[in-house]
This record gives sequence, structure tokens and C-alpha cells, in this order.
Amino acid sequence: MAGDKIQSLNFAVREALPAMQDTASENPNAQVLVRAVTFSSGARWHVSTPTSVADFKWTDVTPGGVTDMGTALALVAEQLKIPPMTDRALPPVLVLISDGGATDDFGSGLKALMAEPWGKRAVRIAIAVGRDADHDVLTRFIGTGELKPLQANNAPDLVKQIRWASTAVLKAASSPASTPAMDAGASNVPIPAVPQGDSTVTDVW
Repeated sequence: MAGDKIQSLNFAVREALPAMQDTASENPNAQVLVRAVTFSSGARWHVSTPTSVADFKWTDVTPGGVTDMGTALALVAEQLKIPPMTDRALPPVLVLISDGGATDDFGSGLKALMAEPWGKRAVRIAIAVGRDADHDVLTRFIGTGELKPLQANNAPDLVKQIRWASTAVLKAASSPASTPAMDAGASNVPIPAVPQGDSTVTDVW
């Protein structure tokens, strides 16, 4: 991801944090933990320890490297095994943000993710940053025709999309009604209305 997009991403996450913390506090019975993975020339945990959203602080990501998206999905899949996950929990919310296409074996990474019960049951959201983002792989990650990748064409769009994913979707996933048993069918998390981009901004990626 290029420098201006990375700067916008860092700003968007920091901007979304207070609203995310407020959303989590509205449901004190749900423990909301946050982690983050970067996938530039390999994949690594940017935030390795599951951290309570109340204590979460964002460390800026730096640009550079290729887009090893499949490796990132395989890394996440390892943490969705049972254990460390339990067989009954609130569904994870996975948000994939990319401005390009996978440069490694995306299919193998996605297969590893979907082989885990909580990978399959996760709420999967994708945000395409700019015109060069590969919508095909992001759509495969989401895995349902009901939801398409969100498009962020500028910095205000990216802030809006990340705030939506970290508040509206978080609120839906952390509600008591969304707690699924492992033998249940499709996810019963109601996805809220998707925000629209700001077409009045002239600075387009």
C-alpha cells in the first residue's frame, strides 16, 4: 500500500477507535478483543496479543513490499482453531483491507481459513482501497453474494468504511442474538446498512 494510502489507513483506524470503544461498552457482557495482521512481503502480527478494545492503541503501519494476502489468511486461521477458540463464542469479525491483488497463493490461505469452524462462521468484511484493488479476491474472501467489498476512493471514504466495520458490524456481531452454535447453519449476524462513499471529494486514489 502506497504512502498516502497507508497514512490514511493509520488515521482512519485511530479515528474509529473511540467509537469502537463506545460500541463495545454498550454491551458489557461481550468481551471484545482486537488483533491486526500486516501482509507486506510476508505476513506478521502487527498486534499479536488479543487486546481488549478498551485498552487498544494503534501503532502506525509503514508502506512497502508485496501483497502476501494468502499467507495472512493462513496466519489468522491458526488462531481460529479450537483451541485457542472455544466451541461457543461470539462470531469473529474479520476485516480485510487491500489496495491491490494477492501476490502469493491466496486460494490456499482462504482454504485454510474456511477449514476452521470459526473462519467459516466469521463475519468477513473487505475494503478495497483505490481503483487498483482486486475485487475478485476480496469477494472470494467475503464468500457471500449478499455483501460486496466496500470501496474507499479517498481518505474520507476509508475513514467512513473502517468506522462502519468497527462499530456497526461490531455491534451486530456482539449482540446476544448473534451467538451461534458450531452446528448451526449460516451466520445469523444481521449486517447493517452499508455506508456509501463520498463522490464529492476530488482527491481520488
